[in-house]
Amino acid sequence: MDQIMNKVGSYWFSNKANKELNSVGDDFNSLSNSIEGGSKWLVNKIKGKMQKALPELLKEYDMAVGIFPRDATNYEFNAETGKLTVFIPSICEVGYKDSSVLRFSTTVTGYLEKGKLADIEGIKTKVMIWVKVTSISSEGSKLQFAAGLKKSRSREAYEVLRDGFTVDKF
Repeated sequence: MDQIMNKVGSYWFSNKANKELNSVGDDFNSLSNSIEGGSKWLVNKIKGKMQKALPELLKEYDMAVGIFPRDATNYEFNAETGKLTVFIPSICEVGYKDSSVLRFSTTVTGYLEKGKLADIEGIKTKVMIWVKVTSISSEGSKLQFAAGLKKSRSREAYEVLRDGFTVDKF
């Protein structure tokens, strides 16, 4: 009788444990679908999807690795459409080696392709006044910034990750 009870107990416990583990997996999937921004990166990592670092992604697409602030580590990238969404902890400005300054919103979107980030939303640059950056393209040792007008800057200035300084508004 004890053996039968042990088998029944083991069977019941095993089924209950499997249901609970499946429930946790379902919770992660629904959590992954409902979480915005950087936390989704963590859920994807837990689910086994390893995402490369943002500088690695930019380098793979022939873009300067230091375009975004150093603390912009969370992003979503759809390789099929090329849509890139970068999450930045707070609105900030980054000064570069060539004395240029970029201002970043907390979410920057655009379409990444080889040597170009186009249809950008969430970046401004100072050209006497703050002007919206619409695209950045890489051409050899230069980066072309389209912001109402095209401005050529040395790519070398954007190859180093830099900290952003918090500002009040975008």
